[in-house]
Amino acid sequence: MIEVAQLTKRYGRHTAVEDVSFRCEPGTVTGFLGPNGAGKSTTMRMICGLTPPTTGTATVAGRPYRQLPNPGRTVGVLLDASAQHAGRTGREALTVAAATMGVDRRTVGAVLDRVGLNAAAAKRRVRAYSLGMRQRLGLAHALLGDPQVLVLDEPANGLDPEGIFWMRGLLRDFADRGGTVLLSSHLLREVEAVADRLVVIGGGRIVAQGDKDELLAGDGTLVRARDRAALRGALERAGLPVSEGTAGLIVGADTDAVGEAALAAGVALTELRPAGGGGLEQLFLTLTAQADNTAAAAHPTVSGATVRPTEEPVR
Repeated sequence: MIEVAQLTKRYGRHTAVEDVSFRCEPGTVTGFLGPNGAGKSTTMRMICGLTPPTTGTATVAGRPYRQLPNPGRTVGVLLDASAQHAGRTGREALTVAAATMGVDRRTVGAVLDRVGLNAAAAKRRVRAYSLGMRQRLGLAHALLGDPQVLVLDEPANGLDPEGIFWMRGLLRDFADRGGTVLLSSHLLREVEAVADRLVVIGGGRIVAQGDKDELLAGDGTLVRARDRAALRGALERAGLPVSEGTAGLIVGADTDAVGEAALAAGVALTELRPAGGGGLEQLFLTLTAQADNTAAAAHPTVSGATVRPTEEPVR
């Protein structure tokens, strides 16, 4: 199990992550979603002991990562596929990792086969690998210690459609055998296909979490008008979170609130209905629009553009 309790990370006056709490249970894949700069990577780094939290705790199998006696045997981590020794071959990189973790060297070949790196690829130096091959090697490293937990940040980057389909099956099989997966990805349709639970972060705070089917059952209101700009303005003045959908505007509020806002502004509607069926993409847009509106109110602006510090300032 992964348990995150009231995690906060501040860099000077900038808060990158604030009061984040969630759990990832055995036998499940948890999709960790949010726009760039929302705090996903900072949260995952805190879980894996790479970034110390300002306040709060994160544990894996009941312990902070740094207190695990042999972390690689409990949790497999893939945060950056490029963070590998470029001068080693794929097999050498895994052999060194196996020796470090006390894993039988014969496991190396089996794991390479499992991630689809054949004998020829295993003999090539990492500097000659494509991004997709580095992702496969990084995943092999994460699986090498036969862990109970996987923490993966954008593992499908660089994979072709066949590779993405393969990874989906691998993660689903890992969870179905009792493993715990925390998966961050911008490929929302792939997350929707494999995840059991969702955690959505925006502006450093959790904006939604829960069972995937429950969250997708109520994903706002779809509304249209001939004067789309006037409608959007009316909704924003009413304080309702708005995002652009393919069929109209998606609003993070019920139909009554949306209709009342349009009526008060004198905007004639051509369509007003629950947005159910829009899937994860529509839910993501609605929730992150709400988080952006909250953040915009809390940050100064210059010429109408919101000024936000980066998630991890350059030092």
